[in-house]
Amino acid sequence: MKDLKDKNIIVTGASGGIGNSIIEKLNEFGANVLASGTKIEKLEELKNRFNKIKILKFDISQSDKIEEFIENASKELGGLDCIINNAGITQDNLAIRMSIEEWKKVIEVNLTSTFLMSKFAIKKMLKTKKGKIVNITSVVGHTGNLGQANYTASKAGIVAMSKSLAIEYAKKNININCISPGFIKTAMTDKLDDKFKEAIISKIPSARLGEPEDIANAVLFLASTQSDYINGETLHINGGMYMA
Repeated sequence: MKDLKDKNIIVTGASGGIGNSIIEKLNEFGANVLASGTKIEKLEELKNRFNKIKILKFDISQSDKIEEFIENASKELGGLDCIINNAGITQDNLAIRMSIEEWKKVIEVNLTSTFLMSKFAIKKMLKTKKGKIVNITSVVGHTGNLGQANYTASKAGIVAMSKSLAIEYAKKNININCISPGFIKTAMTDKLDDKFKEAIISKIPSARLGEPEDIANAVLFLASTQSDYINGETLHINGGMYMA
């Protein structure tokens, strides 16, 4: 992955377990990384761990400020070669109890903001006629999930949107792909009670949760030139829980 050395890469949702691992992996291979998230203390911790990286606090729910964020982040990096759209939220509820606000918030943050981040990143990449976009989706966007009609719709929408963007900009050497994680060992899954965790693992042929590094390795591949002939695809990383 020597081709990632000094490549300018934005990572959103950088303060979570998967985001941390992505930052670590890209930094390891010499990328010029800007980590973004909503918790400045978490970003400062990343900065202390990897003093080469840059940080910029930003909430992707501020859709009217996304163009400004891409502009500021690109200036901070000195250009833009790749963006990893990893940020997202959940607001779970059974469908008949789900408020319109819960529906709209998840769709707006996970789908609309990912579209806008991609749109304004593409506008930057068109100037250099090359670039990579990696959108993080979820296995439940393919399978559905109890109490997550809003979240699953947003994640499935990202997949379809990414395919459309890939078709539109392939001739400009801009690759847009997705990574669809299954159940990954993070602070969120650590909070699950043992019985529920066992129920999840029973559905995974590999009989274990994934590691954040499993996702980071896939990001590394899709951000590199080794994936130049891959476009509009979704890479499933779920231990065999869902096989496309």
